[in-house]
Amino acid sequence: MEFFKFMFVPTILFLTVVAPIWITMHYRSVSRSSRSLSEEDRESVEHMLETVDKLTDRIKTLESILDADHPQWQQKMARDERGEE
Repeated sequence: MEFFKFMFVPTILFLTVVAPIWITMHYRSVSRSSRSLSEEDRESVEHMLETVDKLTDRIKTLESILDADHPQWQQKMARDERGEE
């Protein structure tokens, strides 16, 4: 019985102070780790960025070809978008 009287105050302190802080910190760390990208997601994003770079290069190449063949194509496209003829 003496042991239970001795452990009563530390147990109450643990349950009212330490346990809530511990639980809060645990779920914060779980939340932070779930927000970061997984390795598979990172690879997917890197692959998409490489694809975007390739497509950007292709667009620049096509625009340079159009500039060489039809020098006024950008002005014509701008007029068409505004609805002018």
